[in-house]
Parts: sequence; C-alpha cells; structure tokens
Amino acid sequence: MGRIKSAVEIALERTESVKGDKDSIGQFEARQQGKKIANEFLGDPSRSLEETIKKTPREQRESLRQGIFEVLLSQITLPLTKDDGQRIQAVGKGLGAVISDGHFSGRYKQFTQIISRYLDEADQYDKAIRRQYEPKLRAKEEELSRRYGRQVQLDPFQDPEFVSFYNQNMNALRENYQTAVEQIRQEARRCFGD
Repeated sequence: MGRIKSAVEIALERTESVKGDKDSIGQFEARQQGKKIANEFLGDPSRSLEETIKKTPREQRESLRQGIFEVLLSQITLPLTKDDGQRIQAVGKGLGAVISDGHFSGRYKQFTQIISRYLDEADQYDKAIRRQYEPKLRAKEEELSRRYGRQVQLDPFQDPEFVSFYNQNMNALRENYQTAVEQIRQEARRCFGD
C-alpha cells in the first residue's frame, strides 16, 4: 500500500519548479514600503522623505520612490474643506522629494494658489447659494409649522430640493477647477518619468 501524502507535500511537489525572483520580490516590497512611508509622511509632513530615500539601498530606491509617488499623486484632488489645503501643501513637499525637476515645484506652487482661490470661491458659492435659497426654506418651515402646529426649523441639507440646487452649483464650480488638478497630475507624471 502506498504512502498517503499530506496537502503540504503535494503543494511543495507542484511548486518545486517555481523559483521566486528575489529581485522582483525586493522591488515589490520596496514599492510597498514607499507607499507606507508616503502615508506616514502625509500624517506628519515634518518628516524628511529625502533622508529616508537616501537610507534605502541603491537597488531599491527607484521602487521606493515609485511607491511614494503613487500615493502622493493619488492625493492631488480638489479639497473639500480649508483643512485639506494643508494636505495639498504636504503633497507638494513630498513630490519635491521624489521629482528631480526643479521647475515642478514652481508649477506646484501655482497649483496651490489656484486651490486657495478655489477654496475662497467655494466658500463664497456656499454662502450665496444659502442666501438665495433662504426664502424658499423659510416658506417651507412656515408651511410645516402651520401643518404640525409647532415651530419647525429645517437644516437646508435636509431639503432634497436644496441639496439638488446646491450640488448643481457646486459641481459647476468644481468642474472649472478640476482641469487644474488634471494638469498638475499630468505634469507630475511627466516630471517623475523623466
């Protein structure tokens, strides 16, 4: 009677001919490490990416830089709040560490100015939309107050009509600035690839 093999023995026999490419594995791990480093950097932008890159073994630096770049590039978006402006600044600092093109930092600075203008305009749009919709909202509150026999106060974002009106106007503003986001992303890719 033959010996019964365990699942581990069978798996080892089947994968015996498969050899791991240590260099590919090392490059993959360096790239993953770069992503981790970029996320830590975004949490604490006072860290020095340049020093971290210099400490990495020479054969893994490019993969590490690639991982850092991928995470930072994904963070170039239109901010939702003023606090996101700090994230945009940190992204620029990080990209400066992995992109050797000296002109890119100047273009990114222009981008941050555009983002600042966007945040100001978004704030103005928000206030203008709320002012414009205020009479309709008050009329709805009065109607509900009469219907229920008690004072009713509505949050504008509880009103589907307001939400639709708000989103329509804010999306128009976002579309105007989304072009700048796409341009700086393309410029970053081009400069990183050089």
